[in-house]
Amino acid sequence: MTLQQPTPEQLAYLRSQDSPTIANAIETFDALSRTEGYMSPDIRCLFPELGPMVGYAVTAVVSAQKSGSAVPRPVLWDHALSIPGPRILVMHDIDDPVVGAFWGEVQSNIFTALGCVGTITDGSVRDLPVVRELGFRFASKHVSVSHGYTHVVEVGVPVTVGGLTVRPGDLLHGDEHGIVRVPLEMVGDMESAVEKILERERRIIALCQSPEFSVGKLREIS
Repeated sequence: MTLQQPTPEQLAYLRSQDSPTIANAIETFDALSRTEGYMSPDIRCLFPELGPMVGYAVTAVVSAQKSGSAVPRPVLWDHALSIPGPRILVMHDIDDPVVGAFWGEVQSNIFTALGCVGTITDGSVRDLPVVRELGFRFASKHVSVSHGYTHVVEVGVPVTVGGLTVRPGDLLHGDEHGIVRVPLEMVGDMESAVEKILERERRIIALCQSPEFSVGKLREIS
């Protein structure tokens, strides 16, 4: 089945919502287990004040060890440009332990120029103040002082980060709560699903904050 590309308006709507709300909306389609489709809590958003990021996955595998062959950086740039924007770099670091950061001021500027809004990595990042000022989002497992011998190992392959396998072109939503994959086939109905959830939550919260609260009334609307 060919899926229609989300419109700019649909992507903007996704950015207007936090990731728990998006995750709740995905649950209403009853197409996935409620323990699937999102990354583990060790992948942390470092700049929550920048708001949610929404974009299509550009994937790569990296290492900061001195050994190993490297894929030329332009191959990664070309892969990024083959994915529709907005783009998010999803990088799996194969080092154990992680010894260096691919991401810093220079790479963030390069990939901002290539239409990327942020990165998600189980590796490391650095240069936090200047990258925050740039507005490039970091969601990572580690922060490191050095880049070591960082090099790209593979480009455009499925990668598993935070327990979630991400393929090139997957649509992702992330903020300070975590990273969730948004199935493309659900995007067209996402706004109505979200609004139904929010309306139910508003009724419950309004009752709980009302002097007319009672458990009986709570049962009626829950």
